[in-house]
Amino acid sequence: MTTPLVEVEDLHGWYGESRALHGVNLTVNEGEVVTLLGRNGAGKTTILRAIMGLLRRKSGRIRFRGADITGLPPEAVARRGIGYVPEERGIFASLSVEENMLLPPVLAPGGMGLDEVLGLFPNLRERWGSTGAKLSGGEQQMLAIGRILRTGARLLLLDEPTEGLAPVIVRQIGAVVATLKARGFTVLLVEQNFRFAARLADRHHVVENGTVIDRIDAADVATEGARIMSYLKA
Repeated sequence: MTTPLVEVEDLHGWYGESRALHGVNLTVNEGEVVTLLGRNGAGKTTILRAIMGLLRRKSGRIRFRGADITGLPPEAVARRGIGYVPEERGIFASLSVEENMLLPPVLAPGGMGLDEVLGLFPNLRERWGSTGAKLSGGEQQMLAIGRILRTGARLLLLDEPTEGLAPVIVRQIGAVVATLKARGFTVLLVEQNFRFAARLADRHHVVENGTVIDRIDAADVATEGARIMSYLKA
């Protein structure tokens, strides 16, 4: 039996007077990796922001572990065990890796210790005293994910984690996501790199014009490749 961890029902969202989401319906079960696919501007990031409480004007319903979190502010959502890694990563350029890592508080039980995080991202141990500004793009991404793992988050919202990264780093990020899934974490992933996403995800949701227009299970990817790529073409 699968257990719904996140349930999004008829979600609408606005930036000012501009409507960005048009009735999104989405379910993510505990322990899954689920992707949001689609062209730039389709509304994928806005869905993550809505779940995290960062989209202030919205209607519909968002449930986490069965509890309604639709109207909660971001800090309250984080205390429920949800972590968000934005596309821009959000690390502090003037702080060291150590300072960045220790800055977010532990908000929920079950967070990883430093040794566990550094075991996943050994590059960070080598750059422990370096400032964020001196890290490569891949190292910044590792730091952004690693510090969220300390907070106790069990649902990770990852926005374009491989964008602009070298293939060797993309593979490393993929290995970490697979490891987290094996440890029982749940991941909702916005990703343009479908080859990367296809190796990890249990299910893909296609987002277009602010709503989910299609769903493809991992078992069907091999036979539905052309259909999927048609959604992603500019």
